[in-house]
Amino acid sequence: MNVILADDHSIIREGLKLLLETQPDIHVIGTATNGRDAVSQVLKLRPDIVIMDIVMPELNGIEATIKIRETNASAKVVILSMYASSEYIFRAFNAGAYGYVLKESAGAEIIQAVRAVKDGHRYLSEKISDLIVDNFMRQYDIAERKSPIERLSRREREILQLIAEGKTSAEIASIVYLSPKTVDTYRSRIMKKLGVSDHTALIKFSIQHGITTAE
Repeated sequence: MNVILADDHSIIREGLKLLLETQPDIHVIGTATNGRDAVSQVLKLRPDIVIMDIVMPELNGIEATIKIRETNASAKVVILSMYASSEYIFRAFNAGAYGYVLKESAGAEIIQAVRAVKDGHRYLSEKISDLIVDNFMRQYDIAERKSPIERLSRREREILQLIAEGKTSAEIASIVYLSPKTVDTYRSRIMKKLGVSDHTALIKFSIQHGITTAE
């Protein structure tokens, strides 16, 4: 099977590539350093599996997964994450991911996860508590209605991440192919929807809801 690795840390990318390529039936055909690049690589190379870091610059793994599922439904995404919280797990599977592997156990589980997902099964790291999984599955409809992130469109979430990463309106405009004025309009609309009044509050919201991190 053909695999693409997307992670902004070169050590993790290279380590996983070496591990996966010890298996005769797994071939790493491409790598990406951010979510936007991952989407592009998937469109170009058409892999069976995408192993996707959840936290990456420009476009995080969850938003990238949504784009990949829409443009290449045959590619199945396995999310890599440092976080075992219900918020992250819920958003990953809601975005269309098939697997969720904790980075701390990725070395032991990634081959198993890739094979399970290729066969059409969902995969969760063993260290993720069954209680957490059961809870977020039961609360699916409630969380979808009440989560503040659902107030934003996909485009707004995409621009929010870039804002939270400290990019200027001109820089964002260049990345998403809009005018700076349109980006400013999005910024105002996002702040109004979230009920925040300044840039600091936007960053805090982004960190709390997995759009970006404090790193």
